[in-house]
Amino acid sequence: MNNLLLGLSVAGGLVLAGVIAHGAWTARKSAPKLADAVVENPNTHAKVESIEPSLHADKSQVLPIEPDFDSDRFDAELASLPVPEKKPSLDPLIDVLTAIDLDFPVSGDAVLAALPATRRVGSKPFAVEGLREDDAEWESPRPGQRYSALQAGVQLANRTGALNDIEYSEFVIKTQSFADVVGGEPEFPEMHEEVARARELDAFAAAHDAQLRFVLRAVGVAWSTGYVAQNAAHIGFVAGALPGRMVLPNPVASLPQLITLTFDSQAAMAEDASQSAIRDLTLSLEVSHVARTERPFARMRECAKALATAMEGRLCDDQGHLMSESALDSLAIDIERLYDALDQRDLSAGSMLARRLFS
Repeated sequence: MNNLLLGLSVAGGLVLAGVIAHGAWTARKSAPKLADAVVENPNTHAKVESIEPSLHADKSQVLPIEPDFDSDRFDAELASLPVPEKKPSLDPLIDVLTAIDLDFPVSGDAVLAALPATRRVGSKPFAVEGLREDDAEWESPRPGQRYSALQAGVQLANRTGALNDIEYSEFVIKTQSFADVVGGEPEFPEMHEEVARARELDAFAAAHDAQLRFVLRAVGVAWSTGYVAQNAAHIGFVAGALPGRMVLPNPVASLPQLITLTFDSQAAMAEDASQSAIRDLTLSLEVSHVARTERPFARMRECAKALATAMEGRLCDDQGHLMSESALDSLAIDIERLYDALDQRDLSAGSMLARRLFS
């Protein structure tokens, strides 16, 4: 009897141990994939051990390094850097322009003091520019400058729609009040013509506004936030300003990012990042905001395929349908046609005018 009880106890213990082991294995299998504990070289993608700096290094093994400054090389590298885009002026292509004649030049300080409190008319941006007395260049008013003429403008259309009669009337009132303060006389264009022009521009913009989104979904095990960030960093993404957001930066720092990667912001803010389970992430491209020369769609496609391979994900459109190579090729052709249409309208993708219109 004792042997029987002993045997049953041993068997029960083995069964219990098996259940515990299976549970642990199942939990481990279903846990989010974690980032590697090693540091990876971003240039070679080779994994190297993390080495902590030491304050007790052997000074006899440390060789002095002489500074080596090559001015010619520095000048050449500086010249090769992308040039930041000059801040644009109001443009008759997408703005209603009203000239403000002045009896005498006015200072930039006086113009700034007279500007209205808000820089919007309804849902449209409102701006004032001055013609510099010294070199006849238009610019946003600055202290210390003097201007021989002024102009006010309101944008004809943006993603909220076309400029309407009410907004135009508000523009007239705001501009007239400003002109009275600086001692100028505005010349307003005919309202119905400008509103009709706004509607036509809005119709063009609506037909050529492209915001692309790819969704990458986990095939099996979910991802941790660290795992997503690590794999995205390998292909050039950097942390964005908001939780759950990374960006592929533009070579010109003042221009918008090329591609945006987003995932669950709540998971990104979790106290224990290793326990945050992410099953999908989104790659986004504002086609009109990035210059054609940057190959943004091709790079977005390359990034999506690289992440899908590295993270065992499935590439889908924003409706959840699988994206085939033929579908991606067709989309690339459509985007080239869109670029052509924007170029023909002098609203080339990536230009300030295009970014203002499609905002």
